[in-house]
Amino acid sequence: MFNSKIIGFESYVPQNSITNDELSKLVDTSDEWIYTRTGISKRCLSTKENTSDFAINVAKKLLENNNVSAEDIDIIIVATITPDYLTPSTACIVQGNIGAKNALAFDINVACSGFVYALSVADKFLKSGLYKNAIVIGAETLSKLIDWKDRGTCVLFGDGSGGALLTASKDYNSILSEDLKADGTSFKAITGGKIPNVNPFTEEKEEEDFYLQMNGRDVFNFATKTVPKSVNEILKKANITLDDVKYIVPHQANSRIVEVVAKKLGVSLDKFYLNLQTYGNTSAASIPIALAEMSKNKLLQKGDKIIITGFGGGLTWASMLVQI
Repeated sequence: MFNSKIIGFESYVPQNSITNDELSKLVDTSDEWIYTRTGISKRCLSTKENTSDFAINVAKKLLENNNVSAEDIDIIIVATITPDYLTPSTACIVQGNIGAKNALAFDINVACSGFVYALSVADKFLKSGLYKNAIVIGAETLSKLIDWKDRGTCVLFGDGSGGALLTASKDYNSILSEDLKADGTSFKAITGGKIPNVNPFTEEKEEEDFYLQMNGRDVFNFATKTVPKSVNEILKKANITLDDVKYIVPHQANSRIVEVVAKKLGVSLDKFYLNLQTYGNTSAASIPIALAEMSKNKLLQKGDKIIITGFGGGLTWASMLVQI
């Protein structure tokens, strides 16, 4: 039987870093207002690159730094809510650009849970024994989906990408347990990118805004309720406790959410890895950006058990126990 072994993490963010003070020149806000409510100090925003550019950079780094040929890649999955096009998929653009001519490629849209969902999907492909190597990427250009006059949302989000390289293994298992769920009855809590149904035969114009809309209170309540339950679920499935886990790497949405989750789980905030102060909320990219940063700083060692947990639009949530 084959399992999935994660052999590397990488990330890429645009060089244009925007501080809270700089945003205060666009909307009625301040560094204090943003930081005390979110924990965010700055975020990276694109000036010319699109989502596929971010994802391509990550894919190339994964191949180069792990000495893997593009032709040996069998699967490319990109999790994103901000693709370059509705079609083709961002994953196909990545596949063509890096020369992974033998790889199947597709996107998934699960918002901020996307990277965990994509890892789960890739894991099932590799466990089938039919595929050997997979690239899984979370990539977003959220700046093109934001209303820059809305201080409730424009202060939260950033652009960037992160990803992982997985290989099929009989000797090692990186994905130990998982909990993936959705509640579509609450889909209105986070929406964005509405495409109106307009043709010569439509009778009424749709009024919904293209820009990202979010009910912050509903999302806060949803996340602080579901994440602790999801984390406990994967611990139960793996028959371990949080004492066996080195880090919890949450979706980097809001430090206040993480504080409540830590309290409900009965653990110190130090057990959570946070970098949202630097990158903001990068949706599907947030967890892999954090993992790549942790790997670069040598915080992750072989055999370490970590939990990754995402929550967001759909509404969706996903937690996974990962062995490095």
